[in-house]
Amino acid sequence: MPSRDTNPDVSALAEAPAVAGWYLDLHADSPRRDAATARLHALLLRAARFEIFRRRGTLAELSSGELDDLAQEAASDAAVSILRRLDDFRGESRFETWAYKFALLEAAVKVRRRAWRGREVTLDSDAWERFTAQQADFEQTELLACIRDGITTALTDHQRRVLVAVVIEGVPIDVLAETLGSNRNALYKTIHDARARLRAHVAKAGLGEVA
Repeated sequence: MPSRDTNPDVSALAEAPAVAGWYLDLHADSPRRDAATARLHALLLRAARFEIFRRRGTLAELSSGELDDLAQEAASDAAVSILRRLDDFRGESRFETWAYKFALLEAAVKVRRRAWRGREVTLDSDAWERFTAQQADFEQTELLACIRDGITTALTDHQRRVLVAVVIEGVPIDVLAETLGSNRNALYKTIHDARARLRAHVAKAGLGEVA
């Protein structure tokens, strides 16, 4: 029975210059795979530290040690995701570039979640009422009133809560997903559908389009 090192698909991909040995090493048996995994974690940790340092303004209450702990968590989670999706890599870019994105995403998610820790995530549909009331002096009052009516009459309760939480309250999508026991893709779909309904509602009223 051939080993993973001699698998035709693995061997062909590993010959590409963009892979630079990563693919074969991570498909190999221990200790070669363990060493490659350690190198991967170090790469991801650098990326996570970079992203967390860039966003540190939202986590001013954390010490440097706590920020580094967050980076370590992000790097570890990114490594797990990469190893699970290793066969998705097609060699269209450098492996390091492909892997780096996982760490940046995990770091960004952890920063947003940490920034919202202890804050109440309110699913308050009335927030739109308060928002439009603050815009009373603007020329778009009529359009805002139409959108307000559309939020009330054209959207489902779930669409209304999600749209208001993300667009008006500024709740990060991953924080909201965790609160609702959902996932990012499902909530993006909900927002997409809600915006489509609002566009149709506004167009029917003859007031143009909503972005």
